[in-house]
Amino acid sequence: MVSLVTGGCGFIGSHIVDRLLSEGHDVRVIDNFSTGRPANLEHQKENPNLHIFQMDIRNRDEIADVFQNVDYVFHMAALADIVPSIEQPWEYYSSNVLGTYNVVECAKEAGVKKLVYAASSSCYGIPDEFPTKETADIRPQYPYALTKRLGEETVLHWGQVYGLPVITLRLFNVYGTRSRTSGTYGAVFGVFLAQKLAGKPFTVVGTGEQTRDFTYVTDVADAFYTAAISKIRNETFNVGSGGTYSVNRLCELLGGDIVHIPKRPGEPDCTFADTSKIEAALGWRAHISLEEGVAKILENIDYWREAPVWTPDSIGKATKAWFEYLGEK
Repeated sequence: MVSLVTGGCGFIGSHIVDRLLSEGHDVRVIDNFSTGRPANLEHQKENPNLHIFQMDIRNRDEIADVFQNVDYVFHMAALADIVPSIEQPWEYYSSNVLGTYNVVECAKEAGVKKLVYAASSSCYGIPDEFPTKETADIRPQYPYALTKRLGEETVLHWGQVYGLPVITLRLFNVYGTRSRTSGTYGAVFGVFLAQKLAGKPFTVVGTGEQTRDFTYVTDVADAFYTAAISKIRNETFNVGSGGTYSVNRLCELLGGDIVHIPKRPGEPDCTFADTSKIEAALGWRAHISLEEGVAKILENIDYWREAPVWTPDSIGKATKAWFEYLGEK
């Protein structure tokens, strides 16, 4: 089998590459290294079945040849983060929407067996019910969520109109080794781990009683692989841990002092995936508990040693646009 992973040097993408190589696939990676890190696949550099192409999915002519004779496409490449999406919406639209158009067009022309898209649970905005089903209202709160949703709509539409076999997976709060170490403030694990290494308190938003469906990255990689090789097509599934955990509980597991910062508009008090659909259709469910996942991260904490150390003041400056645009008008 030949598989292509866009964004394959990124956090989740690199774990999918590892899984595919372990299954004997010949793996091609497209990554422009805007957020992905070559170091994330350094341990695979001698593997003859791995081929990395430094390219941008926004350039269709450049990437088209890489899709030839590919069986499975895992479309992970995207820009993340809330604040930059507010400040630079075109960058997000061009990457997450137009880039996705290029990927599905190339996949269609190459006749791939399946394309699996990394959708985002942020499309639900602030849901009315928990656990949240795939049928919940779509309410993106900021441009990142909107562009990921428009990318998902594009993928599903190419499945509907052009017969491209697709599955979209709405991911909930993925964490684990190789998660982002840089970028504008937002990813809780990267922030907390750098603070722990620097001996600084964890910057907890609001009371810390808000809960998140923290899902370990290798469970997520397993969901992508399971979806790709299945006979299911043109479906959307939530991918979550089966539970929801408070930020305070995360701080307990990481071990450290806490300082509170203001609650932010547009963020739900809870994220919690209803995973009954993916369990019934694909037989997939998460296996790694939050306690196990945090232990794995702490074993590899040096990865975050060069990450920026955020303080309440620097967070306030970095999230100014968040409150300005998403706060009450």
